[in-house]
Amino acid sequence: MLTPQWLDELRARVTLSSVIGRTTRLTKAGHEFKACCPFHNEKSPSFTVNDQKGFYHCFGCGAHGDVIRWMTDQRGLAFMDAVKELAAEAGMEVPAPDPRAAQRAEQQSTLHDVMAAAQAFFVERLASDEGAKARAYLATRGFDAHTVQRFGFGYAPEGRQALKEALKQFPEALLIEAGLRIAVEDKEPYDRFRGRLMLPIEDARGRVIAFGGRILDAAKTDAPKYLNSPDTPLFDKGRTLYNLHRAGPASRQSGRIVVVEGYMDVIALAAAGIPDAVAPLGTALTERQIEMLWRLVENPVLCFDGDAAGQRAAMRAVTRALPLLRPAHSLRIVRLPAGMDPDDLIKRDGARAMEAQLGQPASLLDVLWEHERDVVPLSTPEDKAGLKARLNSHVETIADGDIKALYRRELMERFSAFAFPPRAQREWQPAGSFRPGYKGGRGAPPPMADPANAARLRQHTGNRDALAAAVLAGLLRFPAEIERHADALARADLADPRFAALVDALDSGEALETPALATILSSRGLAAPSPDEYALLRFGFLADDTPTNQARADLAQAVGLLVERPALEAALADATARFEQDLSDGAYAEQQRLLKRKLEFDARLRQMASARAGGS
Repeated sequence: MLTPQWLDELRARVTLSSVIGRTTRLTKAGHEFKACCPFHNEKSPSFTVNDQKGFYHCFGCGAHGDVIRWMTDQRGLAFMDAVKELAAEAGMEVPAPDPRAAQRAEQQSTLHDVMAAAQAFFVERLASDEGAKARAYLATRGFDAHTVQRFGFGYAPEGRQALKEALKQFPEALLIEAGLRIAVEDKEPYDRFRGRLMLPIEDARGRVIAFGGRILDAAKTDAPKYLNSPDTPLFDKGRTLYNLHRAGPASRQSGRIVVVEGYMDVIALAAAGIPDAVAPLGTALTERQIEMLWRLVENPVLCFDGDAAGQRAAMRAVTRALPLLRPAHSLRIVRLPAGMDPDDLIKRDGARAMEAQLGQPASLLDVLWEHERDVVPLSTPEDKAGLKARLNSHVETIADGDIKALYRRELMERFSAFAFPPRAQREWQPAGSFRPGYKGGRGAPPPMADPANAARLRQHTGNRDALAAAVLAGLLRFPAEIERHADALARADLADPRFAALVDALDSGEALETPALATILSSRGLAAPSPDEYALLRFGFLADDTPTNQARADLAQAVGLLVERPALEAALADATARFEQDLSDGAYAEQQRLLKRKLEFDARLRQMASARAGGS
């Protein structure tokens, strides 16, 4: 059984132009090759081959395909013969027939039948009296009948067994496996989608593999606004981009692919005449999705809403892309005006305004620099040292050596211009002039660091992970505080991945309740902090008898300490390294000042963590 993953690997290992060039004369043209089309007679070349995207295309006759399609259509080979010949060239072994794989393929075919039947049911219900509320909502969005029909909108009735009754020809187990029904222990399964506007999610061949549903009853605050199918044998949200089967062909005409935050944004753009947009499905853009986009264009344009969640999503995309960067491949980012999404901008200013925004994207490097520069006030030297540390931390994630060196140079040049602006010329003094306040003569070494201070610093750095664990425990006890502190936590350079998981849950619209958060952490391979992790820190917000308002205030103070700590430690490390290289009195004074501030920080932490113990 040839899996899609195996076939993708085969295509990646074989250079398309080298295969086509054996029988067709190709001419290099920029990043592509050109030739007269081998599929029809022509005098001027309209046939192109793109190795980076992995396909050939003729603008004259419309011939299009990958390396396997070339072998079957131009060489006349059977599919398996083409695969075997290419596999031998690529040094890959063709998998032996697997009866279990064949069974899975047959099962997937059956699941496709289930999803097609469900889609037909949802479309039929939208047109019925039951779907009046959904049709009214579509009218408020300005979607005409053509858009509704093209994107396959439907309606899921309120009943818990409505879909089961409509699809009674399929066994219950198949409906559950397709993600359409939810099985609950010791209870009757029920429909996953109820009282929602429905939208099919399709694969690259246009087959329905999942659904997204938008709630229509604004009074239902206990359910997520948008609900997607779970991962199934057909659907992997990390490997799927909504609307890719339509946007891919459109991108070959426009030379652009636009990534927006949600499928309703995609449809709003398409209705406005911008057809080359896709969207991830309830998650941040994954590495696999970035690679999929790069097969279409070298610089996809990511468009984010102009709110705090949109800005966090932009930085998550930046950090996800940095390790993957390779020559000529990057991301471009558009940040919409504050408080606006694509639909808002189009309704207010028209499609041309949206095109204008998409036509002026910022580079990935610009977005990285501006975010880190503006994320916290930079009023003190340690603040600026923290900025430098954060920038270098991002650069270290880049795998390509050339790109890493270029990013480091560009970012450090910007940092130097920002942190060390030109100063007014000082009055010249002859060499050997006396410097007030310095007891040594010319060339005398400055005093070394105070050993007592250094010892106290080493003694009080043991609570590092305990503070993070305590704050996590506090956020799990008071989930509403996650939204209050989301921006600060997202900006801070926190090593514990559990903070990112909680912020992601907030941005994805998941339920912010203590049991749900524990489940969210578990689904990401993480665990809620145990009391042993913060046993030595007796914060008031961890005690059952602390009044709620006081507990939340204490938690806010602890979050402040947690966020402050990485920048302070980075500044101290930078100052210490500078002092070791430059034994000047200025470097020594700066290092001692930061050392004193670090000790004061530890004292504040001890005082706050022991206040409850002292008062009980």
